[in-house]
Amino acid sequence: MTVLVATHCGVALGQSPPATILTIDLENFVLYQTDVSDISKYATNPSATPSVLPKNFYVETLLADIVAVNGQPAKGLYAARGATIVTSSTPAAGSAIADTTHNFIRQQIFEILQSDGTTLGTIVALGLSAGTSPPGSPAAQLSGDWTIAGGTGAFLGARGQVGNGGNSVPLRNASVTEDPANRRINGGGKARWILTVIPMVRPEVVATPNGPAVVHSSDFSLVTSSKPAAAGEILSLIATGLGPVNGGVDPGQPFPSSPLATVNSPVVVTVNGEATEVLGAVGYPGATDSYQVNFRMPSDAAKGVATILVTAAWIAGTPVNITVQ
Repeated sequence: MTVLVATHCGVALGQSPPATILTIDLENFVLYQTDVSDISKYATNPSATPSVLPKNFYVETLLADIVAVNGQPAKGLYAARGATIVTSSTPAAGSAIADTTHNFIRQQIFEILQSDGTTLGTIVALGLSAGTSPPGSPAAQLSGDWTIAGGTGAFLGARGQVGNGGNSVPLRNASVTEDPANRRINGGGKARWILTVIPMVRPEVVATPNGPAVVHSSDFSLVTSSKPAAAGEILSLIATGLGPVNGGVDPGQPFPSSPLATVNSPVVVTVNGEATEVLGAVGYPGATDSYQVNFRMPSDAAKGVATILVTAAWIAGTPVNITVQ
């Protein structure tokens, strides 16, 4: 891709949305429950092995495959570790009395990959399962109350909350003696998690005194009302907050000019809500947090004002407007 040679202005961030909702779908979801005390028997039985559990206070390990994020194909690992607490204001024998109802205290890790296996990063959460969702949760969140304690990669420094979005196939409870190497063969449940993510940074198109830093790729002149974009034209924009790049550039170090450092996360540019063809997204040479994204305007783009939105790793920035002739 061609890199802009013109000097671009500093960043001027607008009002950003407070959070991004990630809907993560899981398959082959199995809960391995510690139901024997002989550790030599752990992970030894190749067959599906139902668990035999005490009433409370046992430990569980959960494993599942991430298969989609916000409806887009993805890969990855869901891993969790928890301890049963079974609390209730009217507990049955063996349950714990409390003012709230929960089943487990649990740590969760979402290790998210692109569909081609490229690692994007992890999100880590800690909290309580079952019970009511906290105030302000998305409508799709049915239960659970986990705090996002942080993240890595594209989700570095993330905050927020996690809840259960429902199980389309019941999860399978297995004995800790079952061999997890056969998890996909023995099968498991399907589940959906709702993550309300507050990222440390988000994609933002750089602002200049004459409008957003969106230029004609043919001559690198700014798209303005006097020189508008055209349907089907290739444009370039300068943005911040697109996250890590390929090629091992250390944080805080400038992006190289040769070879160009491509953005590690999936980058999507929409025009009036329609996803466009992204031709390339790279770290701007010499910059530490500026990126160039080349994209093609939709062939059916209507004349007038068009709204452009940049998304990286499913995290959206603030929309900007350009003029289309």
